[in-house]
Amino acid sequence: MKIALIGQNIAPLLPSMLTDLLQVSKQRADLFIEENNSAMQDLLVGYGRACLEKAGIGGSIQATARRQEVLSRADLVIYAGDLMASSRFQQDREALSGIDENDEGLLDQARVNGGIGGLMHTLRQGSVILALGEEMQRECPGAIVISMGDPVARTTEMFSRMGFTSYGLASSVLRGPTGLDGFAEKLGTKLENIDAVTAGLPDFAFLYSIRDKETQQSLMNEVYSLASDGVFGRLIQRWYRLYEAVAVGRVTGHAELMPAQEDFIPEEKPDFGESVVHRKDRILHMNKVGEKGLNDPDGMISQLMLLSRTSPLRPIRLGLALLRHESMIIPEVTRRNSGTIPGLSPSAFICAPLHLENGKEIIEPLSFPGPLLDLMGDIAETASLAAQAALGDRGLLRECIEVDPALAGLDRLYLQDVASAMIRMHSDILSQFPDEEEDDLW
Repeated sequence: MKIALIGQNIAPLLPSMLTDLLQVSKQRADLFIEENNSAMQDLLVGYGRACLEKAGIGGSIQATARRQEVLSRADLVIYAGDLMASSRFQQDREALSGIDENDEGLLDQARVNGGIGGLMHTLRQGSVILALGEEMQRECPGAIVISMGDPVARTTEMFSRMGFTSYGLASSVLRGPTGLDGFAEKLGTKLENIDAVTAGLPDFAFLYSIRDKETQQSLMNEVYSLASDGVFGRLIQRWYRLYEAVAVGRVTGHAELMPAQEDFIPEEKPDFGESVVHRKDRILHMNKVGEKGLNDPDGMISQLMLLSRTSPLRPIRLGLALLRHESMIIPEVTRRNSGTIPGLSPSAFICAPLHLENGKEIIEPLSFPGPLLDLMGDIAETASLAAQAALGDRGLLRECIEVDPALAGLDRLYLQDVASAMIRMHSDILSQFPDEEEDDLW
């Protein structure tokens, strides 16, 4: 089995991916990491070899800048790249700012994954995924793709539109004050004591059920009461009253995909990827594992430190379950709706538990209140149009702006001119729009 790992966020994910591959799955595999920096290549390979040696089941790891070598005959491609660096976000924010301090312009649209900011983020991802997908069509046309590049609904659909079987993993709903662990705390218990199901769209998930793990007694009424009383915050309280459902996860991400919220202001300086401090610590611990090995106490301590900071999302477990035709249930998986949420279009990309029997999806329909389904449908349609536009379709770019619920109350014709100007601003990387006329994008 060959696994290709692409994107700048692969390095922080590597410890958990190798653990799932070598320790949990006991799967021999050849891993190829695309990495341009020679020093980082040595770091990742040294770390990976120490893990392979400890597992003792064979396999290999290589890091190279040669994409063709990384992709050639790959069975699984994991994409964890992003083109929303802080510098690009600030460019978007400045372009959306007003002319003076009394005019905020369209600052509410300086978002990461929703609205005009999210559209620019999507287009920049498209420029990368187009080139990557074209090379994959030559080198590994039958590969399964798992996308962890934001916005996940849109990047996952891009790979699908390019002919690949694709799945996505969005930000997890497990952690944070409005994540499942925060819900458990407010219920007076711990995360490990509850069974919960969340579903909806990527970065727009809602609590579907929650039970006490030991007694299997439903705790939904308790959650509804807490949400109604505002214990989880004003956003969840208002949405519960409007949609009769409780949002879960990073609710600022929910707000980005919706019309302007009276008590939500997008962050001025959101975090992208690892902090500098975490990156330095990760490099230090990876070096220690590579030098000492995992049979050495210092090496093992460094490994434990690395694993303590990993994401709860498990792309390797998902990929292996699909490739090895396993039977299991994996939470929080993004994929095309095949009847899991009957009220949404079959073409929508949803996020819900994936129930596999011998590698094939078992459909377990989930129902949601009508008003929430209507909003989900609008958000899913916007995501699909944005994904297709990012692959170079200008007509669908205009349509995306016309239907996006995050732009409610704004002049759509003016927003088209704004988007046109911002595309010209990012023309250094938006190679899928090479022939834009100066007077009008459309």
